[in-house]
Amino acid sequence: MKIALKMAKWFAIVLVGLLLIAQFVRPARTNPPVDESQTIQARTQMTPEVAAIFDRSCRDCHSNKTVWPWYTNVAPISWFIANHVNEGRHSLNLSEWGRLDRDKQDRKLRQICDEIQDGVMPLSSYTPLHPGSTLSEEDKKTLCAWTDAERQRQSAK
Repeated sequence: MKIALKMAKWFAIVLVGLLLIAQFVRPARTNPPVDESQTIQARTQMTPEVAAIFDRSCRDCHSNKTVWPWYTNVAPISWFIANHVNEGRHSLNLSEWGRLDRDKQDRKLRQICDEIQDGVMPLSSYTPLHPGSTLSEEDKKTLCAWTDAERQRQSAK
């Protein structure tokens, strides 16, 4: 029994030590400059309702306007979140919408609707810590109606 207790104590000390050392490995938490003329809001006919949904459910991972909460300073959580933001921006960056060609914009608009209807977005790991980010059925209908209308508007150009 004493050996098990001693091993548990050493394991706890090593674990705490590793967590302390991990705090020195910090990922970049960046928000690159935003050219407002290139944003999805500037390049589409977005309603205030759609803009509000994007702001509360998509902005943190899919734009250069990420709000970095306090816990993004704590490793290993910081590594996980920085990685998700980088992947999200790589997949779809609403701040750089104008840099996409028309075909890619069309595919991204379709993808937005598909992923929210399938429940893929927003991520289930995001919503518990961000109250209000979960999309209601009405939000999903609003976004999909907007993406469909925007795709039609762009194809008419």
